[in-house]
Amino acid sequence: MPKLNWIGKDKVINHHLDVPFHTLDRQYTVGDSDSGNKIINGDNLVALKALLPEYEGKIKCIYIDPPYNTGNEGWIYNDNVNAPQIKRWLGQVVGKEGEDLSRHDKWLCMMYPRLQLLHKLLADDGAIFISIDDNEQANLKLLCDEIFGEGNFIMTITWRRSDNQTNIGKFAKVAEYILIYSKNYNICNLGRLPLSEKAISEYQYEDKKGKYGRGQLRDAVRGKHNYIVTTPDGFICNGPWFVSKEEFDNLVRQDLIHWPEKEGGTPRKKIYLQDMLDKGQIPNNFWGIEFGTNQRAANQLEQMFKKRVFDFSKPTSLIENIISIGSTDKSSIILDSFAGSGTTAHAVLNLNKKDGGNRKFILVEMEDYAETITAERVKRVINGYGEGDKAVEGTGGGFDYFSLGKTIFNADGNLNEDVGVEKIREYIWYSETGTSLPSHLNEYFLGSYNATDYYFYYEQNEETILTRENIGTIIKQKAEGYIIYADACQIEKKFMETNNITFKRIPRDIKKL
Repeated sequence: MPKLNWIGKDKVINHHLDVPFHTLDRQYTVGDSDSGNKIINGDNLVALKALLPEYEGKIKCIYIDPPYNTGNEGWIYNDNVNAPQIKRWLGQVVGKEGEDLSRHDKWLCMMYPRLQLLHKLLADDGAIFISIDDNEQANLKLLCDEIFGEGNFIMTITWRRSDNQTNIGKFAKVAEYILIYSKNYNICNLGRLPLSEKAISEYQYEDKKGKYGRGQLRDAVRGKHNYIVTTPDGFICNGPWFVSKEEFDNLVRQDLIHWPEKEGGTPRKKIYLQDMLDKGQIPNNFWGIEFGTNQRAANQLEQMFKKRVFDFSKPTSLIENIISIGSTDKSSIILDSFAGSGTTAHAVLNLNKKDGGNRKFILVEMEDYAETITAERVKRVINGYGEGDKAVEGTGGGFDYFSLGKTIFNADGNLNEDVGVEKIREYIWYSETGTSLPSHLNEYFLGSYNATDYYFYYEQNEETILTRENIGTIIKQKAEGYIIYADACQIEKKFMETNNITFKRIPRDIKKL
């Protein structure tokens, strides 16, 4: 498999491991207090790392619309990699070498560690959808081949983003791309698209069972079965047919044949609209303007905010269709770490209202408009917006708004007690097991994993020491093995080995994620 190389790659290939682990601090709640939805304001690299303890391997569908690296710096949604935050980050991570990076080098340095963390968060049967244009499409494909695996590539969708042509150079630019990758191609469970209005209109016939369309049964090239069929009106129809004579007769008995009304016609199979509405339609790799356009998305935002907000946000209908494919479970979690105007949350809330689902969304937005535009839009979707005959009913639901909190470790390597003991417990459990912390009443007991019990013997502003006298009060139940974190241990080695107890010193032995 060809590998993509660029200046600075060696500095970022494992950078996701060096990102300091921060907590997420809830600022306020909108709507339902137990919605499970999150909007996070802050650097998406740090935010993605902070999501790992609760969400690693649990995100069914990821959609991101990263900067397209156009070099355009003059509009509100900085679609380039020269934004101050990215410049600062490149200087810290890549160093002086970063001053010589091309625009493409910088973009790849920015994307690589973020895609690494998104890969960790993605469920084994999940998929990631990435919007991009010609500036970085080729580079992004090779980047994703490396991180997700070439064999996990599913499809590139070409989406017509514009109602009108935008003339750029020698061609009119009307399309962008959506790259789709799975975590594990063999078990990735993708859904189908809802039937479009155009597809529904093609079901023009009706019988006592309902509306139906007609499917082919005869094909002169691909048909493999030759026999003669006589219609109820006495017309003779020759093969070759797709189905055997036995299968055809069975369709007749079930009244699933649409017979021709005149000689020379061909019997067709009845395909009922309701069945297809339940199944949906298999998506293809070209999505036209019926999936929405940038202009329609901009107009929708203008209706919501009574002013022009973004010119190139994604339409809600586009993301609804992506989620329909990527989120077969109506309780799935959908993540967007380049949230922009909040279209992904809008789409999730719309779908939940339509089909009674309980999908959850997580948005991350690093720009200053995370609260005034991203969160504000979602708030208006929940509560309703518009006036008079243009009023749009609210979807209901809610979300929690977060900012990035403090790091788990101070600069000196010690635990940052300001984050609170519960956050530290969550971090240690995740560092040991890679799973979310279960709920337990015991203040020291973290949980059981693979026949081992984990304990965090910790008191703020007080040294904790394991002794023969207190270990019986710490361990409350029998297990095959025990891992106990404490400040010190005075129990002899032989006793620890005999009882399968492993001591880990705070903070020295706490794994840095």
